[in-house]
Amino acid sequence: MTAPLFPAGILVGHAHCPVAKSGVTIILPAAPVVMAADVRGGGPGTRETDALEPSTLVERVHGLVLAGGSVFGLAAADAVVLALARRGIGLPMGGGLAVPVIPSAILFDLANGGDKSWAMAGGGDPPYQRLAAEALAALSSAPLTGAVGAGHGARAGSRAGGIGIASARLDGGGLVTVLMAVNSFGEVLDAIPDGGPVPMPKMAGPKMAGPKMAGPKMAGAGADLARAGGGNTSIGAIMTDVALSRPAAKRLAMMAHDGLARSIRPIHTPFDGDSLFALSTAPETPARVDPVLLTELGTRAADCVARAVRLAVR
Repeated sequence: MTAPLFPAGILVGHAHCPVAKSGVTIILPAAPVVMAADVRGGGPGTRETDALEPSTLVERVHGLVLAGGSVFGLAAADAVVLALARRGIGLPMGGGLAVPVIPSAILFDLANGGDKSWAMAGGGDPPYQRLAAEALAALSSAPLTGAVGAGHGARAGSRAGGIGIASARLDGGGLVTVLMAVNSFGEVLDAIPDGGPVPMPKMAGPKMAGPKMAGPKMAGAGADLARAGGGNTSIGAIMTDVALSRPAAKRLAMMAHDGLARSIRPIHTPFDGDSLFALSTAPETPARVDPVLLTELGTRAADCVARAVRLAVR
């Protein structure tokens, strides 16, 4: 299996804290990109996803931040926004001020056994702004996978989660690459080959393994809820050099979610915040994307999502 490729100009940076068992992953393009998001999980944590809707003002955005830490991890995007603004990257506001648009999504890793005392009375500063700065300093065109960045403290059902990356070429030469931070409530299915299209699992096949649905009582107790969904939310990015409009990017993110359904059971549960972002690095923004091309792109993206999920737990 060949190493994944990235569209030209895409850099990825990871940083994590072994003590807190959490981390941050930054995706930074060389130039602003078209981006859309599709959120399917029942417990999402996101930032600026509304700004990605086709009806809104901003046509292109400046980066993407994925982080652990639940709501606390959204602070990582604050650090990235400030750092990029100080570099002059963002929407020009006059007087030398630039305002970067940095969407973000977080996963829940607060119950993974790491030190989260910073969230309690008398605690110190949360690590996420520091980790964001470290991830910016670690940007690379060949990022690591596994227990790194946003996936450092992740769990995927009964086993360790992490970061997985997979890519594919379109018949016409375009590229699609998927980065997933897998921290799912459900189990990752094993019957998926490396490379090639991913087969749909038989409905009578894999049992509802992993978190027992009749296990911890859900009523009333936050501790029971945390045990039931001790690791939840799979978040990721679909990156392509195919020129996309914002509606087409939205359709791409929607189609890519099928890769989660093929590789994780159960998926999109009330305990997950599954969120996928689709972005195009192409400098042009077409008025309309060929629907046949978009169909192939979305299908290959879903295949890559399924492969990336499996690679994340390897």
